[in-house]
Amino acid sequence: MTTMYLSGAGEGAELDSPDATVTVKVGAEHTGGAYELFEIDAPRGPTVPPHRTPWLVTHYVLHGRMGVFVDGEIHDLGPGASVTIPAGTPHTFTVHTPSVRFLALSTGDAMGRFFRDVHETVPRNTPLEKAAELLGDVVARHGVTLAEWSP
Repeated sequence: MTTMYLSGAGEGAELDSPDATVTVKVGAEHTGGAYELFEIDAPRGPTVPPHRTPWLVTHYVLHGRMGVFVDGEIHDLGPGASVTIPAGTPHTFTVHTPSVRFLALSTGDAMGRFFRDVHETVPRNTPLEKAAELLGDVVARHGVTLAEWSP
């Protein structure tokens, strides 16, 4: 018998981060650790500064528009557009519409562990100034390097 995992619309664990709500659509536990899939819902407003992660990630826009800064270049993405960001590449995003919803696909389980740690460390609706203070240890634990952040 084949093991299957089904994640319906509106289903999945919701994890809060300072600049978005992250819904786990497919966790590493469902793929034997091969990959994870997240639905990101971000409002217009400040986001984290450029940062480097030790994992590769692909963003695929479902709704809205966002500018994705990757290694010194800005890419305008709307519905149906995608960008793959190699591990170790500086990146961030800016929301150009009232909100943006996109999928984030990452290999392994590192991105999910990071999002869960952020969710457990930074209480919901924490002002960005306070979130920046709380995230220092989190990013260090996960090998993320963050540019100077003063929201």
